[in-house]
Amino acid sequence: MADLFWLSDEQWAVIEPFMPRDQPGPERKDDRRIISGILHVLTSGCRWRDCPTAYGPRTTVYNRFNRWSRRGFWKAMLAALAKAGWAGDAAALDSSYVRAHRSAHGGKGGPRAQAIGPSRGGQTTKLHALTDVLGRPGVLLLTPGNASDVTTAPAVLAEAPGRIRRLAADKGYDADWLRADLRENGITPVIPGKRGRRRKIRHDKRRYRERWRIEATFNRLKDFRRIATRYDKLARNYASALALAAVIAFWC
Repeated sequence: MADLFWLSDEQWAVIEPFMPRDQPGPERKDDRRIISGILHVLTSGCRWRDCPTAYGPRTTVYNRFNRWSRRGFWKAMLAALAKAGWAGDAAALDSSYVRAHRSAHGGKGGPRAQAIGPSRGGQTTKLHALTDVLGRPGVLLLTPGNASDVTTAPAVLAEAPGRIRRLAADKGYDADWLRADLRENGITPVIPGKRGRRRKIRHDKRRYRERWRIEATFNRLKDFRRIATRYDKLARNYASALALAAVIAFWC
């Protein structure tokens, strides 16, 4: 029992205010216990059916996660915490690949509808993240693995939970139209130019070095084994797992 993951008092104090109240029907099983079970599955990478019974009935653990995922509960929690705690006016934008397990390929609507696509690593999902100056993710967006970083950038930035005045990103986001859009919205791009550019692009190298934080963000999220490898067929459920992992790792 000692090695089981339980939410600490500090973590539960952050999450508890978001718990649904006055729901119809019989009284729910203890929320803290059930969510601890969900987190055990996310961190260990085990199957839902293998969740230890100490967390409650296995079907209850999965059904709670799935039902609240369908309602957008987990993503809404992350959005609310990010909006309340967004730090500074500098942000970083980047993406990372996640291998999609073969059992995830048959999700409803086909692979692309479930954010799965071919890339150099096989069938993958791409995680797009926008982090604040402390490296905490405020936006997490899923696309198929073959989606372009730069064309996805406007959709990620549109969900920014706070003001941005400087945006750091790597060469994959080097596009004249994106730079123009950023400046039009009062955002200074800290993006190096690609090697083949005829006109060299100047950028703030000192501020660009701070981009390591978003790389560390992806590494921390992938400490959760069910984030590092995608087993969920539905993009909705995988996005919910990602949101909950981000809440626990960065906002609690």
